[in-house]
Amino acid sequence: MFITEKLAWHVKEQPNHIITQFNGKETTYREFYEQAKRLAGYFQEKGYKQEDIIALYLQNSDYFLVCYYACQLGGFTVMPVNTKLAAPEIEYIFKHSEAKALIYDARLESVLNEITETFESFHDVLEVGGDNTLEAILGDSSIQMNEVPPMEEKTSVIFYTSGTTGKPKGVMLSAKNVYSTAQIWGEAMELNGRDRMQIVAPLFHCAASHVFSIPVIYAGGTIVIEEAFSPEQALNTMEKEKITIFFGVPAMYSILLNTPKIQQMKLPHLRLLTYGAAPMPYEVVRKVKALFPTVNVQNLYGQTENSPAATTLKDYYALEKVGSVGEPLPLTEVQVVDEFGESLPTGQVGEIVIKGPQVMKGYLKNEEETNRAIQNGWLYSGDLGKFDEEGLLFIVDRKKDMIIRGGENVYPVEVEEILYQIPELLEAAVIGVPHPVYGEVPKAFAVIKDGQQITEEEVLAFCSKHLAKFKMPAEVDFIDGLPRNASGKVLKNSLRNG
Repeated sequence: MFITEKLAWHVKEQPNHIITQFNGKETTYREFYEQAKRLAGYFQEKGYKQEDIIALYLQNSDYFLVCYYACQLGGFTVMPVNTKLAAPEIEYIFKHSEAKALIYDARLESVLNEITETFESFHDVLEVGGDNTLEAILGDSSIQMNEVPPMEEKTSVIFYTSGTTGKPKGVMLSAKNVYSTAQIWGEAMELNGRDRMQIVAPLFHCAASHVFSIPVIYAGGTIVIEEAFSPEQALNTMEKEKITIFFGVPAMYSILLNTPKIQQMKLPHLRLLTYGAAPMPYEVVRKVKALFPTVNVQNLYGQTENSPAATTLKDYYALEKVGSVGEPLPLTEVQVVDEFGESLPTGQVGEIVIKGPQVMKGYLKNEEETNRAIQNGWLYSGDLGKFDEEGLLFIVDRKKDMIIRGGENVYPVEVEEILYQIPELLEAAVIGVPHPVYGEVPKAFAVIKDGQQITEEEVLAFCSKHLAKFKMPAEVDFIDGLPRNASGKVLKNSLRNG
């Protein structure tokens, strides 16, 4: 059943059940559905066609999910945009996608004003906050929506994810990808209509949207949304709102465990603590289990390219198999293969490949990368891993040198391209280094041109104008030359090993 069909079914079965809660405002399934239909009808009246792209540049709120479902109901493609990106990165996404309309948070307008020409090129721009143009549409009962039959292969969502070339790639997910992922995670987490899912991670990320929000709504539950992660607020909400499921990256759990309030908390309704995006250290898992012995913990693994859904590590393995990302999810096949695509035996390291109904359609306007990523129906993840004797998957390295900083993906080449724009620098390389809170952070190594001078502060100041904060190097080491092999490739292992 498509996610729009399941939403309509819940509206009939439980019209007054709460679907979203945000800043004290509760919205019922019936109210949510009517708002989404009005917004879909608005874009239909404006003449938008099926699969026209509507960009969401929004902070976390209940409106984010209304806009998401409105696009699905109207037959449009929704494109959430990372609000942490720098203006040039956002401009590239807007231009490359050729998005027709934009719904944005008024508090983010200063960033959009840095790309005025692109900002003004949208056919329609709706604001949240400020003049509340979006809110006026959602409350206008005169707007009618024309029913659009859902199609499995329609591009429902596009998430831009950073690529190894340094330019973001638009991951196209079909309607089938989306409802399959909702079914997969619904089964894997045993979701039900009584669940109250607390969202503190950004909804523009596929995890917060597709692993939790859409699957919980698909099951008829409630999404309790917070604008951003704050440890005190998160714990207060968990207790007050009788949360049943919480998701956080390992860095969030480390912060929560160091918040004094957590020691005195009673959470009788909490049944599941989930984590992903990076490995959870053994000590953190152990402390969580000790604090909440009746609550299950579950690790989740996937990429934007598989909606994201690949494997999960259930509670009974939480302490025994720390570092594992678990077993393949329902409807999903996972293999570890060699360079020829042949499956490798237990214990041998190779590339992790995934097959299932959640694997993306491809990359927008990038057939070459699509053909590289999907071969014979298998998605090549770029992660290197191995299976143990019990069939549990372990990730041992990242083929693409990706850095995961507190759940945010950072590709070194993106940062390197900015460093190479600095006139005083001859060359540069970026690696990930351990960090006690964020897991790992970028570190830059730079070679200064003969006769030039530049300080670490000046390098970081330049980067801050072109990169999102989470992509910023935590430090810059100036060295005489980058270590290279005979073919000229930078030996990043040498940089890591000092």
